[in-house]
Amino acid sequence: MQLKPINQQVVAVVGASSGIGRETALQFARRGAKLVVSARNESKLASLVDEIRTAGGEATAVVADVSVFEQVKAIADRTVEVYGRLDTWVHLPAVGIFATFDNTTPEEFKRVIDVSLMGQVYGAMAALPHLKRERQGALIHISSMEGLRSLPYQSAYSAAKHGIEGFLEAMRVELQHEGIPISVTSVKPAVINTPFWNNGLTKLGVKPSGIPPYYDPRLVADAILYVAENPTRDFLVGDAARALDALQRLSPELVDSLLLLVGFQAQRTNEPKSPDDRNNLYEPVPGDTRVDGDFSNLVIPSVSDWLAKNPALQLGAIASTAALAFLATQVFKEE
Repeated sequence: MQLKPINQQVVAVVGASSGIGRETALQFARRGAKLVVSARNESKLASLVDEIRTAGGEATAVVADVSVFEQVKAIADRTVEVYGRLDTWVHLPAVGIFATFDNTTPEEFKRVIDVSLMGQVYGAMAALPHLKRERQGALIHISSMEGLRSLPYQSAYSAAKHGIEGFLEAMRVELQHEGIPISVTSVKPAVINTPFWNNGLTKLGVKPSGIPPYYDPRLVADAILYVAENPTRDFLVGDAARALDALQRLSPELVDSLLLLVGFQAQRTNEPKSPDDRNNLYEPVPGDTRVDGDFSNLVIPSVSDWLAKNPALQLGAIASTAALAFLATQVFKEE
């Protein structure tokens, strides 16, 4: 399976008005891709298109709510109408509610599923016919480390992310069975410093926080551009995501114990916030086009992302670690 160089691609970025989506669109534009960008807020999209065009890039905006299939389909159709084809579909939108499960209403839980899971389903359904017609391309879905392990206070969001993993696995095998070379990737970030934590509905009485450490949203954008050129099944972003994956595989009970220790207090800031304060569960938050959130002081670098994008070096690091472990066992045996 081979994907086009980014400077030859037509890319749709859904959920592009702020955060990871906005940075991803800007990076695709800098690399020469033709873009269709989408979100719920027209003025925020307009500012992104202006930024891209001012820098010499090509971009078209489509306002859409991903919980409505016809609006998602219009993004894909508009991409083909303007640029003649679709090469890469990047789907990001998600909303969150921070509350215990028994303090979440059925309507709130369903809304998170409608946007964060069904929106992803609709994106794949809208893009797939165009990719199948071209018999090439990439579906890139932004999941989360919560697709591997659920967190307290985030039952609806975690359920949505687990659902993404389920439908992508089934679809990937079906495409392989048909012999259609479309790359299907799940990108699973750790905690990322975006406005997500500002915009979620909270019933905790305070503004929510991710469980540190935080990572730079540019790391996720870099990963998205990497898998747009290099077919990849799963790409975890952030050392913490890979550590959590390993621990969950080793012992879910151990992760339960760790979350009991840190998972509750670490998701609470000292800043009061009520459920009636501004949030994006049903309507977009106007005006906020930031890429970065409020937790830049907690952002750390990630070594494993660089290794994941350099497989030869990754194998070398594994081999070196294995060799050192073997030598160590020999030393202990001789002693």
